[in-house]
Amino acid sequence: MADTPPEPEPPPIIVILPDGQEVTGRLQERQQVPGAWLYKVAVPAWQNTPSGQVEPAWYVVRVQAPDDVKPVPGVSYDDVPTTRLPPTTEQQILGERRPSGWVLQKLNGGRDPGWGIIHTVDCEEAPDGAPKLILDKALDAAEHPGTRLCSLCSAAAELDPVLRCFEHGFGGGKPQQGNAVIATLTR
Repeated sequence: MADTPPEPEPPPIIVILPDGQEVTGRLQERQQVPGAWLYKVAVPAWQNTPSGQVEPAWYVVRVQAPDDVKPVPGVSYDDVPTTRLPPTTEQQILGERRPSGWVLQKLNGGRDPGWGIIHTVDCEEAPDGAPKLILDKALDAAEHPGTRLCSLCSAAAELDPVLRCFEHGFGGGKPQQGNAVIATLTR
């Protein structure tokens, strides 16, 4: 009869106690709950035995991540049992969403501030390290005659309708091309 190998020991994790002390515990499982993650951790403690001795023991508790735990550098948590919430109806219908924001790729070595391409932050053509633009900044950059919207990612599909149909910021500026209805409504 073959011996079954022992269960692997749960990976270490740093647990932050309420008074700020840090102890190394063991991460037993992760559970996603609405708006948070709960980690089931075992923390070393001491217990009294029936014979009056004191022996080491593990105290098991659920803590909220990342507030009450920190990863141990170099430790993999890939094999920790993890329970995720089922996708919401909205997520099932819309699918995965991309990260928010856009970036401006400056052309001509950045010498001419008006020449560039606007990409989504996850576009393969987006420059590394470029600052992320919020909607108003992306629209301001897109309005420059020397700037175009990337058609490889969703930047053109997301920003072009906004540029053509709305006055972003509702500041009362002049309407964009094709905004006859909006121009009439704002008079």
